[in-house]
Amino acid sequence: MSPTHQSNVRDTMATTRQTSGKGSIGMAADRGSLKSMHKLMAILDCFSAFDRSLTLNEIAARCGMPKTTVHRLVSSLREVKLLEQDRERDRYRMGIRLFELGSIVMGNLDIYREARPLVERLIGATGEGSHLCVFDGTNMVSIEHHEPNSASVNWTTTLSISPSYCTGVGKAAIAFQEESVIEKIIAAGLLPFTANTITEPEALRRDLAATRERGYSIDEGEHQPSVRCIAAPVHNVTGHVFAAVSVSGPKDRVTRERIPSLAPLVIATARQISRQLGYDAGTE
Repeated sequence: MSPTHQSNVRDTMATTRQTSGKGSIGMAADRGSLKSMHKLMAILDCFSAFDRSLTLNEIAARCGMPKTTVHRLVSSLREVKLLEQDRERDRYRMGIRLFELGSIVMGNLDIYREARPLVERLIGATGEGSHLCVFDGTNMVSIEHHEPNSASVNWTTTLSISPSYCTGVGKAAIAFQEESVIEKIIAAGLLPFTANTITEPEALRRDLAATRERGYSIDEGEHQPSVRCIAAPVHNVTGHVFAAVSVSGPKDRVTRERIPSLAPLVIATARQISRQLGYDAGTE
């Protein structure tokens, strides 16, 4: 091998090592960024409808991270307005920016656009309130709306999160999930919200089996003690149940005697929403 050729080989090898080194550094940086993103999401996941504000100590305990790390990450979230601080009490809460982003997401969802007129019709036909919710794998993310005394319907987009195992929409959704999903929800704990909440795993499995058989779920004051709810599953284009729609109201108005007349209306609405999203029941 000539000296010139040897020099070219050395240069090529050096360039390869340098490029490889840069690639490794880039991959390490990507992994670091992803790890940081997971930590930021873990902090946001600490908040819920029941835990609206938290201290640094509470966040650190829930995330299992050092307080110094949590303080740094919380400061970053505050800078981009994903968290807000109540300086008087040194507590943190979710920022309005999250609502703004969530509203954009909801406005772009096909189910929101397709279902809205159908749910309005359901409200008019039943004289009761209704919930349209999406299953996130554990809980139900809901678009809440209420029927006012006037002829028009007042919609309020809240992106609120409710449990799946003790709400009508939740049970309508998880009843049609794979068994592993149901068992994961059970394993996470069936906390009692009211005296009627189903907290025994086998009792919940029986309730979900009944939901599958009749095609709709019933919430007998399991999440809110004075409310009864009837809900039915919504399918996407692949046939997967990813959402649910319901009719709900005070027990003295949504009586058990009304269930046979309300349930078909809820089921029909859920099926029409599914069809408009591209689901063809005849292909199953």
